[in-house]
Amino acid sequence: MIKSSIISLFLTLLLSTNSFSAGSSSSSGDGAVMKSNYEKAVSYIKKAKKFEKKEKLEKANKEYAKAQKLLLKSNKKKPNQADTLNYLGFTTRKLGDFKSGEKYYLQGLAINPSHVGINEYLGELYVVTGRHNLAVERLEVLKSCNCKEYDQLKAIIAGEKVSKY
Repeated sequence: MIKSSIISLFLTLLLSTNSFSAGSSSSSGDGAVMKSNYEKAVSYIKKAKKFEKKEKLEKANKEYAKAQKLLLKSNKKKPNQADTLNYLGFTTRKLGDFKSGEKYYLQGLAINPSHVGINEYLGELYVVTGRHNLAVERLEVLKSCNCKEYDQLKAIIAGEKVSKY
């Protein structure tokens, strides 16, 4: 009886407080959820991609730069996260620094060699920088993923839609 009362009391206290939160977001105490730097960066990247599709490259680059700053902070706070390194490589490449972008991608692959996003984006970088054979290697890694990234990279390698980034 006492044991079940203690458990009930504990559960009541636990459920009545906001001392826990799911995922990487945190609560500010007033019920509002604050996004992590990584999550904010992903939002900026999505916005940048929309600008890029509309060929508003200056606006896209501003969003990529904002995302890159947040990703650098995220990477400093929580290093060696393949997803963060993927987007660091992506934003860096989109901003024209292919050499640094490649370094981020390769760091991410060292952590997760089968990361779908990194393999696709690194393949795109290799196409843009004229290293077709390395792009084909990335495509080979994606061959069994049954994913859109394989199809996208395959089309880019075939020259169907080559981005200047």
